[in-house]
Amino acid sequence: MDTSYPREDYLPMPPHKRELSPTVLTVGASPPPRDHLIWSIFNTIYMNFCCLGFVALAFSVKARDRKVAGDVEAARRFSSKARCYNTLATAGSVVLPLLVAALLITGVIHLSKLAQESVGFFTYQFSGSDDEDK
Repeated sequence: MDTSYPREDYLPMPPHKRELSPTVLTVGASPPPRDHLIWSIFNTIYMNFCCLGFVALAFSVKARDRKVAGDVEAARRFSSKARCYNTLATAGSVVLPLLVAALLITGVIHLSKLAQESVGFFTYQFSGSDDEDK
């Protein structure tokens, strides 16, 4: 019978001590810059306010190209510009409809008050006994 394979009758093993591994910190190495490509595509397709989403997409592609080429500093600059244009496009696309809705609601409220006042003016009834004629 071949006894080279492990058998079912294991002996209890003593608990292993954890060996401490040294922690390595790399100082000065920063993570690669983000290119914000998904955000730029979203702004280009769905929230294209004054073509800022398209401009952000162009800077995002440039940032990704520079990152792939290994020029981290240029990738950081393009990434920063892409983030700025994406922020402006998103803020403009969110704030403008809210502003238009607020103006529309305010106008409707003002017109309804004006209409109520004009209805009161045109429903004035003159009485039969005028004291001014005597």
